[in-house]
Amino acid sequence: MTHIPAPDGKRLVWYLAMEEYIGRHTGDYPDGVFFTWSVNPTVIFGRHQVMADEVDIGFCRTNGIQTYRRKSGGGCVYADRGNLMLSYIVPSTHAEQVFQQYLDDVATLLNGLGLPAVKSEHNDILVEGQKVSGNACYALKTGTIVHGTMLYDVNFEQLQRAITPPPGKLAKHGIQSVRQRVRNLKPLLINNTTCHIESVEALAKVLYQGLCDHTSILSDEALREIDSIEAGYLRPEFINGKESGD
Repeated sequence: MTHIPAPDGKRLVWYLAMEEYIGRHTGDYPDGVFFTWSVNPTVIFGRHQVMADEVDIGFCRTNGIQTYRRKSGGGCVYADRGNLMLSYIVPSTHAEQVFQQYLDDVATLLNGLGLPAVKSEHNDILVEGQKVSGNACYALKTGTIVHGTMLYDVNFEQLQRAITPPPGKLAKHGIQSVRQRVRNLKPLLINNTTCHIESVEALAKVLYQGLCDHTSILSDEALREIDSIEAGYLRPEFINGKESGD
């Protein structure tokens, strides 16, 4: 698998556009691509979600938290510099098979760090019953895109204020709040005798070294095409759910 370093300092949807670009050019990466990234505080919600039902829009605006929609399904995600974002793109169009293989691979890597990680029936990765990684996928005609989170040192207070899922969704999982369901990996990894990891960047390195065997750099032409794809995610009609974005 190929590791492509993602440039820092972009909007969250730029990295989604990078995934899409690679997904459209999987012929150039027959063994697949994996990359990691992080962003300033942002909420990203699923393709079919109603933003007002999932996000405290006023809190986000007051606190400078950006809000965007993605093209995959699944739930609402809060990201900040303590949340490592993972992108995994392969030529196969067997999306469910790809998705499960990805979850198995990431859980195996975490187990290699001394963490008892398991995948759940909801496509999360859990450590001791709490979510440390949420994931979603969608298929293109040329391949499958999987993206996920890895909670290293996320600001859970902001997460809980920014994301406001309907009470029934939490009740279905037998929990009272978003905060009760998730945990950060930093306390587990910074004192880990198996593999001491004291930063998001160090965790990213462990993951891409575990999944990839070589590195490739995006061309200037590729960067321009990614900019063009990103523009579609920024359209108010797409963000507000009034068009599919395809």
